Amino acid sequence: MYKTQEESSEFLQGFIPKLEQTPKDREVVLCSPFTDLGSMSQTLQGTRVQLGSQNIHWEDSGAYTGEISGSMLTEIGVRYVIVGHSERRQYFGETDETVNKRLLAAQRHGLIPILCVGETKQQKDAGETEAVISKQLTKDLIDVKQQQLVIAYEPIWAIGTGDTCEALQANRVIGLIRSQLQVADVPIQYGGSVKPNNIDEIMAQPEIDGVLVGGASLEPESFGRIVNYQ
Repeated sequence: MYKTQEESSEFLQGFIPKLEQTPKDREVVLCSPFTDLGSMSQTLQGTRVQLGSQNIHWEDSGAYTGEISGSMLTEIGVRYVIVGHSERRQYFGETDETVNKRLLAAQRHGLIPILCVGETKQQKDAGETEAVISKQLTKDLIDVKQQQLVIAYEPIWAIGTGDTCEALQANRVIGLIRSQLQVADVPIQYGGSVKPNNIDEIMAQPEIDGVLVGGASLEPESFGRIVNYQ
């Protein structure tokens, strides 16, 4: 929940020029608050930046105050949508069942969902990382087309805490996630205290296809360095 329309506009003015040095095969997606999506969609036309939403409802319309539907998103040029982010699960009652419904709705509307999975510190310390993520994937991916999907591994204990999952550990867990999929080339990202000073090491790992960036995406300089990792 960052950036008004005016602040988003200022961000894009500083960020878009940084893409001139970005390799052509890298995909860049900005997942902004709902109020920014319309204006950002217009500004991003003709650029290489894709637009993403932070959530989607599972119904196409109805009495669901405060929610947003797939057709509302596609109408303004949204291409991606984050589903099941740890903060949605932690603060807003999201369950694996509702995550699954949102994933199916996104795909029904031609959107590419970015499914977030990950364990808490308590679960990690108890040695339950593999079991927790395996259970999430099993429930979340029922009837979901894996050819139209991105997965983000976000260890909840590493989000906003300054604790970064070691790159080798993140690589290991992402390899585990990949082994449970029917489609081997699903893009799998790492998310959790990704910063300019650790992006190169993270992206050097063979299983990690990209990153889901939080606080470090709020400044053009910082996010530009991440996008242009070496």
